[in-house]
Amino acid sequence: MRRKLAAGNWKMNGTGTALPELEALAHGHPAPSVDILICPPATLLHRAAQTVAGSAISVGGQDCHAEVSGAHTGDISAGMLKDAGASAVILGHSERRESYAESNGTVCAKARAAMRAGLVAVICVGESLAQREAGETLDIIGGQLAGSIPDESTGENLVVAYEPIWAIGTGKVPTLEQIAEVHDFMRGQLERRFGAEVGGSVRLLYGGSVKPGNAAEIFGVPNVDGALVGGASLKAADFSPIIEALESA
Repeated sequence: MRRKLAAGNWKMNGTGTALPELEALAHGHPAPSVDILICPPATLLHRAAQTVAGSAISVGGQDCHAEVSGAHTGDISAGMLKDAGASAVILGHSERRESYAESNGTVCAKARAAMRAGLVAVICVGESLAQREAGETLDIIGGQLAGSIPDESTGENLVVAYEPIWAIGTGKVPTLEQIAEVHDFMRGQLERRFGAEVGGSVRLLYGGSVKPGNAAEIFGVPNVDGALVGGASLKAADFSPIIEALESA
């Protein structure tokens, strides 16, 4: 059975004053039946890891460089994230693909580096509104899966998050049928590439305007193994109901 995962992406939000939210989350979920991952900004990562040490909460990074070290001013390697206390890293988020022109190949190289450093790579895929309206969704997702996921991926070191770009932070959410179509497609693609056992063990998350009010119905969709949550993960009071909905799914 795939263990479900509630992941929070804080993006460029949070200073030391946000750490009590992690404490509240840890205290509120001392023995969850799902995995809980929070990915704060890099400046908070070590303090966040210390804050949740000994709890059921894990922390991760929001990006990493493909190289182990070197002259890459401002960048952070996967090994550095691991050293700071991370167990995972988000890669290929649409904001990175768009703002930094990250290609599938770039994402794949970063994912390979993350896996070699002992991190779980949470690889994001998703289509734009124009691509959705043009009927290109599955072609786009298929290309991103093929190009962004390393050959050495397993259910232990890979999580895939479907985040339709047009639903991120907009309040717009795909229909349950649309979510099901993409998640079923992704499962099929993974099983064809890696075999039924490995392909069937990779956790598939949905992300894009997930809130306490819509989480339960989204988690009821087959092949949705959890969520990658943005704004609603910043406050324990908002994220806890989403975790509870996932536990009940």
